[in-house]
Amino acid sequence: MQFPERFSDLPPYAFPRLRALLDGHAAGGTPLHMSIGEPRHPMPGFVAETLAEAMDGFAKYPANDGTPELLAAITGWIGRRYGVTLAEDRVLALNGTREGLYNAAMALCPETKGGRTPTVLMPNPFYQVYAVAALSVGAEPVFLPATEQTGHLPDLDAIPAETLDRAALFYLCSPSNPQGAVATEAYWARLLELAERHDFRVLADECYSEIYRDTAPPGLLPAAEKAGADPDRVLAFHSLSKRSNLPGLRSGFVTGGGGNIGAMRRLRAYAGAPLPNPLQAVAARVWTDEAHVARNRALYAEKYREADAILAGVPGYKGPEAGFFLWLPVPDGEAAATALWRETGVRVLPGAYLGRDAGAGNPGVGYIRVALVAPIDEMRRGLTLIRGCLYGDED
Repeated sequence: MQFPERFSDLPPYAFPRLRALLDGHAAGGTPLHMSIGEPRHPMPGFVAETLAEAMDGFAKYPANDGTPELLAAITGWIGRRYGVTLAEDRVLALNGTREGLYNAAMALCPETKGGRTPTVLMPNPFYQVYAVAALSVGAEPVFLPATEQTGHLPDLDAIPAETLDRAALFYLCSPSNPQGAVATEAYWARLLELAERHDFRVLADECYSEIYRDTAPPGLLPAAEKAGADPDRVLAFHSLSKRSNLPGLRSGFVTGGGGNIGAMRRLRAYAGAPLPNPLQAVAARVWTDEAHVARNRALYAEKYREADAILAGVPGYKGPEAGFFLWLPVPDGEAAATALWRETGVRVLPGAYLGRDAGAGNPGVGYIRVALVAPIDEMRRGLTLIRGCLYGDED
């Protein structure tokens, strides 16, 4: 059996690579996993009660596009959060946003554009599903450097016009994973201007939008409305995994123009995996509650302060604007992750595993990604060990 040629250059996924790197070495202390972005803050207290009340829904096939209650809850949240009013037929409930980010390309990326192979643009480093989605539809993934010099977002004015002309889709994560950078209103406006000029769709991965320091990150939807953009020019993806500490619920959504959502619904009717109805009932309740989100954000605010204090004076350290990852500069990410595991038992992810060598080197090589998801005492211990092992104890 041969792996399809279009996936022949696909590297192993980040976490199997991490296990291969570290599992042959003994931990140098009590293991502390700071490599994966799995939230460990309390989930909303009403989840179990809501699930128990909806248990009979397991006896029925799930609503493929989302129950009316869930779609109403989502559109209500969009209105409160972004001031944008949407009809429910412009929302599709997802079994986790990774499903939607992948299937958007399957449903919307054409086989050719102007008689040529289309490109799918994405930041580098990036969430790996973007590249797999591009390869799956026979498009050419184009990795745009998102470095310290570019503000950890792609430099939109540095993209060649020929690349933009061939572009069918442009994935952008804001707040970004792994760096925590936020696209401003002006950035979204510029991206939409390019999308209109060169005729491509913008796919905004906004799963970290509710975790931030001071100011709520601007979203693609209000930017598109302000610009008068065609609603089918944009798609925005959101999730309860980070906002509500419910990664196991696998509940997210995508919203965009009716044409986009209609195409995704049509494909999903054949090949989708909808969320079970009882879990949709839980998700509907969670989207209507903001109190637990504010409490969650306060916990991360405290973690930002702790990280800033512990890592003060580390050359190149910059706390994230949003999200819950630190993107820490090191001479070599794999060497740093290995030394950290062998000497302290702290497990982090080499930044290179989230990027690709696109001709100018892999922009993640000189970084490690550290997740701030553990309880604060564990996080404080981990960051102190990282500081001592990789940077020395002195400010």
